[in-house]
Amino acid sequence: MRVTTDFWVSALIRRVFASSGFAAVVDRGATEAGAVFVTVRDRMGQVTLYGPAPQTSYDDAQPDERFFSLLEESADAEAVDARLARERRFDPDIWVVEIEAGTVPVEELLAIRTP
Repeated sequence: MRVTTDFWVSALIRRVFASSGFAAVVDRGATEAGAVFVTVRDRMGQVTLYGPAPQTSYDDAQPDERFFSLLEESADAEAVDARLARERRFDPDIWVVEIEAGTVPVEELLAIRTP
């Protein structure tokens, strides 16, 4: 059984704070099944956007896990904001979570798949 998006985002935020990082929900989408996008800002101004991985990334052995793929990496936060605006026009029920990772790297907080 897949957990609700609301529950999953809450767990992500707790994991980030537990690793001495910071996390905030920028946009709250559909409670049960909204798509999640994660922006990661580092101390040097680099912004990285992760979004839902393509359906081909999912494994029948782990159908409940949420996978992410790198969508955008830029020093220009406006480019990432423009990408999120396009995603919102396509699906207004998306979640946007912004994190600054602490001692645990982003790769351990999110299940990242490369297409």
